[in-house]
Amino acid sequence: MGKAFAEALERIADGKEPTWGDLTALIEADEEESVSLFNLADRVRSRFVGDGVHFRGIIEFSNYCARNCLYCGLRKNNRDLARYRMSPVEIIEGARRAAALGCRTVVLQSGEDGIHTAGVLADIVHTIKRELGVAVTLSIGDRSRKDYAVLREAGADRYLLKHETSDARLFATLRPGTTLEGRLRRMGWLRELGYQVGSGNMVGLPGQTMESLIGDILLMRRLGVEMAGIGPFIPSALTPLGGVPGGAVEKVLKTLAVTRLALPHAHLPATTAAATVDPLGRIKALKCGANVIMPNMTPLPYRGDYCIYPGKAELSETPEESYAKAVRTVERAGRRVAEGYGYALGST
Repeated sequence: MGKAFAEALERIADGKEPTWGDLTALIEADEEESVSLFNLADRVRSRFVGDGVHFRGIIEFSNYCARNCLYCGLRKNNRDLARYRMSPVEIIEGARRAAALGCRTVVLQSGEDGIHTAGVLADIVHTIKRELGVAVTLSIGDRSRKDYAVLREAGADRYLLKHETSDARLFATLRPGTTLEGRLRRMGWLRELGYQVGSGNMVGLPGQTMESLIGDILLMRRLGVEMAGIGPFIPSALTPLGGVPGGAVEKVLKTLAVTRLALPHAHLPATTAAATVDPLGRIKALKCGANVIMPNMTPLPYRGDYCIYPGKAELSETPEESYAKAVRTVERAGRRVAEGYGYALGST
């Protein structure tokens, strides 16, 4: 075990705030060191957020998007994608199905689709909250502060707005027409409006450096995010980045573990993307700091067209099968399904 790694692990185990050098040494851990890193992250997870795994049923209700992000298969200029929009009735029925299975949180996710106005979505959120008694997370991208306020007033509890990379220049390159500054401004609005705020990053983006990867973790720590979604970059042939290498699952797991050490109270999902690049990806993630799974509740007729990246796991499974598979994953990891809503610590 290297000296820098051992000293970093010891400082964090003693409860000291990690330095830039600590985080670098940990993410650069070799195979043997990674075992110690994962074990510590698992202990920190157990101590701060418990042994339960929170299920958040995700409904991908529209694959229309106004953006042209270089990494995403939903990009506006992808003419080979069959587009769809679920109706409000379909979205609410999907939420009912998720709640009946046992999901205490419903995640409504889409591309940046202006047809689903704040008013339309507010009615959907209000109905879900009134009828089902679940927490509602929104993941619908950049909106105005007014839109966020309308949705919060309707009852939305959380908002996931991943920053993807802390490198402002890389952010602007990968997401044409947007800026990291604008993204962070919106996260500030969400915080002011009382949302629990989630962010996250991709590991293995072309042009990503160790400096920007460490910057991702420190940015989320500074923002005090309640959830951090960390997964591999998976290249899609339907995007300009289709020919570049993807992110390695080993580096994703190390980044996840280090994020757990840096953000001990945060909720960290074992992502579908990790399961896509490695059939055991979710189990491995649950053993190195993760405490959330998002079973796919999108109806089968639409699921295959929400192709933000190729080969996505669970494409042929019904919501019931996705939920049952998530339960088996939790059991194989030696964990249990959490009974609560998975609110941020200190929330009701």
